[in-house]
Amino acid sequence: MKKYEKALSLVLVAGASLSALFFVVKQNTEAAILSMTIMFTFTNFFRSRTFKEKGHEKEAKWMQKMSIIFAVLSIVVLFVIVAG
Repeated sequence: MKKYEKALSLVLVAGASLSALFFVVKQNTEAAILSMTIMFTFTNFFRSRTFKEKGHEKEAKWMQKMSIIFAVLSIVVLFVIVAG
């Protein structure tokens, strides 16, 4: 992983984590769940890239699938929030 990719992953995961914590404190459950699913999406995506670079193909595929699942769940949660 290149230096800017590590910085980007850190910023995205930290931002999603802090927003989840913020919404938990504000007692906005829906937004907190959305932030957490987005955080898991980013975490699994960047972890899959790291595994692939290290030659762990099986683990990389697993993390990529988990990333896709959490991305779909993020869209579902966003739809539920918007639909009301």
